[in-house]
Amino acid sequence: MKIDKIGEWAFLAGVILALLFGLFKGEVTGAFATTLIVLGILVGFLNIAEKETTPYLVATIALLVAAGLGDLPFAKVVNLSAMLKNIVLFVAPAAVIVALKTIITLGKKK
Repeated sequence: MKIDKIGEWAFLAGVILALLFGLFKGEVTGAFATTLIVLGILVGFLNIAEKETTPYLVATIALLVAAGLGDLPFAKVVNLSAMLKNIVLFVAPAAVIVALKTIITLGKKK
């Protein structure tokens, strides 16, 4: 399997697992959380190209804001709050890696 396919599968698996865990289990901890974090790290290294950096980081910020709104009544529908928090748990490690790669790239430019 090609490296870029691993990143694509990691992204798809992370989103699906975050949503399913949120829907049926709630906010995850332990092995479930570790799984989402590891998938997020894989996505950060393998799946986000340089041209996708800004849109990815902006989308991550939007998810962080949305997940912070978990106490609102609409977030109780189908356990949306837990699903959003699980998605943040998945995308945050990738966002850190993408941000660090961007900083390193910017630091190398003269």
